[in-house]
Amino acid sequence: LIEHYFKRPDPRGAVNRHSKRAIVNGIFYVIRSGAQWRMLPKDLPPWQTVYDHYRRLRQRGIWDKILSD
Repeated sequence: LIEHYFKRPDPRGAVNRHSKRAIVNGIFYVIRSGAQWRMLPKDLPPWQTVYDHYRRLRQRGIWDKILSD
């Protein structure tokens, strides 16, 4: 339902090491559990990667768009 919000407008650049789904699952894990970013389970991408994506999406207003739909 929210996949289209995470499509890259410009496909040039480095290939993603982690799937967008895994990153979003990491963000949802932190939000749902209230855990610290550094406490992400090892089966999710590194916390720095997940936090960086969360911060960039928040700055671009993507989370507000997702929640308003």
